Amino acid sequence: MREEVLNSILSELNGTSADIEASAIISTDGLIMSSLLPASMDEDHVGAMSAAMLSLGERIAKELARGELEQVLVKGASGYVIMTSAGNDAVLSVMCKSNARLGLIFLDIKRASEAIKPML
Repeated sequence: MREEVLNSILSELNGTSADIEASAIISTDGLIMSSLLPASMDEDHVGAMSAAMLSLGERIAKELARGELEQVLVKGASGYVIMTSAGNDAVLSVMCKSNARLGLIFLDIKRASEAIKPML
């Protein structure tokens, strides 16, 4: 039941913008809880890298006195990876195209993360 709801949230998120290519809900220890990833992406890799980046981001925010971590954004030549907290024990990771309208995507990600929190 919970997995179906999480998949539904991800499906709705991916449907809000053609610029969103993939998304996943990952536990803070790197385990995939739910995902809509292309077959070419290894779920275990995505989970492990997202957990590592989230941990590093939290440390950076703390060490540089930036307050509580809200988001990690990685920009590459082929697009963006945006990670945001989805409660205390999970992270929402979203992959977007390089020409994505980030303002709208940030809003959609925030809505999705708020919908995910009560499910965990």
